[in-house]
Amino acid sequence: MWTYHPELLAVPVPRYTSFPTAAEFGEGVGPSDFATALQNARGDVSLYVHIPFCEKICWYCGCNTSVANRTDRVASYLDALHREIVLVAEHLPKTARIARIAFGGGSPNGISPVDFVRLVDALTLHFAASGPILSIELDPRTFGPEWAAVIGSVGITRASFGVQTFAPHLQQAIGRVQPARMIEQGTHMLRSAGIGSLNFDLMYGLPGQALGDLRDSLERTVELGADRIALFGYAHVPHLIPRQRKIDASALPDAEARFAMAAFGHAFLVGEGYVPIGFDHFARPGDSLAQAALSGRLHRNFQGFTEDRAPVLIGFGASSISSFPALLAQNAKNTGQYRTMLAQERLTTSRGIVRSMDDRRRAAVIEKLLCHDRAHIDADLRREAWPLLQPYFAAGLCEDDGEDLVIRPEGLPYARSIAARFDPYRKHSLRRFSSAV
Repeated sequence: MWTYHPELLAVPVPRYTSFPTAAEFGEGVGPSDFATALQNARGDVSLYVHIPFCEKICWYCGCNTSVANRTDRVASYLDALHREIVLVAEHLPKTARIARIAFGGGSPNGISPVDFVRLVDALTLHFAASGPILSIELDPRTFGPEWAAVIGSVGITRASFGVQTFAPHLQQAIGRVQPARMIEQGTHMLRSAGIGSLNFDLMYGLPGQALGDLRDSLERTVELGADRIALFGYAHVPHLIPRQRKIDASALPDAEARFAMAAFGHAFLVGEGYVPIGFDHFARPGDSLAQAALSGRLHRNFQGFTEDRAPVLIGFGASSISSFPALLAQNAKNTGQYRTMLAQERLTTSRGIVRSMDDRRRAAVIEKLLCHDRAHIDADLRREAWPLLQPYFAAGLCEDDGEDLVIRPEGLPYARSIAARFDPYRKHSLRRFSSAV
């Protein structure tokens, strides 16, 4: 069991799906920087397509999304997305190989199945994508037989279901009502459509949530055979996400209760045979994510833990982020600005950061700590970080084995906090992040 050290979890820290994080992005990076990075891309490239629409907006959600209740707005966004696909393809060398295409949101199934097929066709045509791994995020509330048919026909093999919780009273509390039978039917349809790796997103720290509620959701998830599970802690930041004001903050579990839920979830799923990925992700031993973790091939990018080794990830759609070895570039967040720039045949990069060699070195340390629980630390970084890590050493959460900094098993929930000691930007950024647990 993990030991709760509240003083070591007191400061919110990034999830480190990139380094530097988006909090450090500035307006000094623009379309020309993105174009140059595209032209220099080589080898495997992964694509991410952002669909910022949902049929209903959940109160907890921090994604860049809106209600898909106006067909003209959705249609104009999709037109812009198609133009962006063409523009980016013109800059990317033909020698680049598209290894993976992921669709996220919002909810990709917030648009019509026909529009989705057109997007897949456009990506396949303009990027000459031959047999890439296709994945999609799905909202169970808008998933039905027509979407299952599309998933089977285009060859999607991986899907992530936004379950969050099976408890009806908690679903009411967060504005996401989806009866258990809806999730069960959706799971069966996805399996029949050829989904070989199915992820369930679950949450702890919800308003009014008890340990029994979490146990029930975990038991149902295991029973339905999820191959991967992401067990996220709900981050209540209504000052940043206004829609969260609808959630009763007085009913939220305190920090110690959240920690107990995370610890219980970890112990329960490991006991059910899942391989832990970090401290809040899990995969069945036969799943490719578990295999990557066990063989030391696990990585981390804007989509979280992944076995994707592509050095370049290109994001399409409003707010999407692209990652290159020397550059992080984000598209315009505002969909109106995004559409306007593409109507003018312009790439939409509006902010980002050029990654220095020191950034890339620190990024490697942070990624290895989060993915493999250990990392080699150069002498200058040791001098900088070791004084900051003394409380973690003293608590037995990590150790110096003479070669590497090693996060011990009981230190897993503190991994992000430990990694943050190698992040010099945290000394200056005023932005608040989510709780480490």
